[in-house]
Amino acid sequence: MKEYKVEMPKLGLTNRHQKYEDFLNQYAREGWIVKHIVPNSSMVIFERDKNR
Repeated sequence: MKEYKVEMPKLGLTNRHQKYEDFLNQYAREGWIVKHIVPNSSMVIFERDKNR
């Protein structure tokens, strides 16, 4: 079974690329995989196995 998480990162105005990379890497360390990044939005949908 899969579980999903929808997040909208708070990036601020400076170092946006680095903050976005750090945001994605943090969820990757927790086992989340990026399923979809919504265009024209900062919404990211993650997926992982529920029984991990």
